[in-house]
Amino acid sequence: MTEGHAAVLEKDFAAATKPETEFSHVKPGDTEFKGSGLRDFFLYRDLGIAKATNGKVIAHLVKANMAPTEGTGWHKHIADFQIVIMTKGWARFMYEDKETLVSAGDVVHQRPGITHYLFDYSPDMEYLEIVGPANFGTVEVEGVAEVPAPTPWK
Repeated sequence: MTEGHAAVLEKDFAAATKPETEFSHVKPGDTEFKGSGLRDFFLYRDLGIAKATNGKVIAHLVKANMAPTEGTGWHKHIADFQIVIMTKGWARFMYEDKETLVSAGDVVHQRPGITHYLFDYSPDMEYLEIVGPANFGTVEVEGVAEVPAPTPWK
């Protein structure tokens, strides 16, 4: 192989293997919880993943900001992938017609398009949500089952 040929191959390899994502390391003090997310009764902390993945994935921490009154309402997300990892407290969801208690340590994969309703949560509720793509959509839908009342905070 000639020196010129090797240089061309190296250039082609570099172009072909250029990362579409970048390294990211967000520490607890790097970002703050803000009330600028999907729901005004939750606070959201951006973890820098949407930027690092060029919008392929978003990851944020979500925590309770006020007592549950109406919950999220019935909805579904336009997304390819979504998981919820409960890190503190608990939340009660309706997944279609099934009531589901998600407690600290639990992991939920919400299949694409599943109709759901988060209707109750503890004052210390906090979860990690990972969704792809980062600009996923949310569509309000008709209810599919009766939703239990939330537990009042003391």
